[in-house]
Amino acid sequence: MSAETTGTTATTTEGRVARLFGLSGDRWMRHANPWSVWTRFAVLPLLALAAWSRVWIGWWALLAAAVVVVFTVVNPLLFAPPRSTRHWASKAVFGERIVSEKGAEKGAIPEQFAGSRVPVVTSSLQVVALAALVVGLVRLDLLLAVTGVLFCQCAKAWYLDRTVLLFEDMKTRDPHYAAWEY
Repeated sequence: MSAETTGTTATTTEGRVARLFGLSGDRWMRHANPWSVWTRFAVLPLLALAAWSRVWIGWWALLAAAVVVVFTVVNPLLFAPPRSTRHWASKAVFGERIVSEKGAEKGAIPEQFAGSRVPVVTSSLQVVALAALVVGLVRLDLLLAVTGVLFCQCAKAWYLDRTVLLFEDMKTRDPHYAAWEY
């Protein structure tokens, strides 16, 4: 029985993250709203700003960081399902859904995607960029902090772009996925 038919997500990192954010079944459609996707891109810069703000507002920076973390967790559920899912952002979410639900199943994802190094490369870039961001925030080095944020965001966008391609491929193979696009 597949993850799709059972309503569970595969035991992958992506599946665990999806569960953390309450993404299952129809909740994915709410997250497929482009507003949900694009506002999530604001999370890292806002978190960095909250950390930097310790210089100006002291311990209140922890409250600012907490607000950003709460927003991160509830964001996928804040928006209604989109009127149309023919947006790049919606398709990126659908690709993420496919990876989180099918990623652990052998042969469930086409080889050109399953064997791709892009997820590993983008994750590695994000880790390095996040380290640069943290060092920049600790040292209050604006250039290093901004560079870290930009590289993290670019790596995430690259990954999402690959998930769009995955969805585009999968919708031609399975009418279930094609039905997600309207």
